Amino acid sequence: MTLQEYDYARESPSKLAASCLLLALTMKNLGGWTPTLEYYSGYRARDLHPLVKKLNFLLTYQPRDKLNTVRSKYSHRVFFEVAKLAPMDMLKLEKALTSC
Repeated sequence: MTLQEYDYARESPSKLAASCLLLALTMKNLGGWTPTLEYYSGYRARDLHPLVKKLNFLLTYQPRDKLNTVRSKYSHRVFFEVAKLAPMDMLKLEKALTSC
């Protein structure tokens, strides 16, 4: 989804990927940012927090007329229906991020 948003063009691809992973881990309640993830990604969790919040905001307030093809593709079982996952409440996300 970020490929079509100019605001994300200035972010490094590795930081964007790490932030997406942290958001996914948080959304699915699969644990936080581990020392192993920090080591191999090169990013500390607190460095990713602003971008994670921005990504969740994109999921929450996305225009419904854009990216229908992407949403349709990732709504299939082949892709584990990830497009159907509800974004996190911003307050819950903030609380979850402060604990990791």
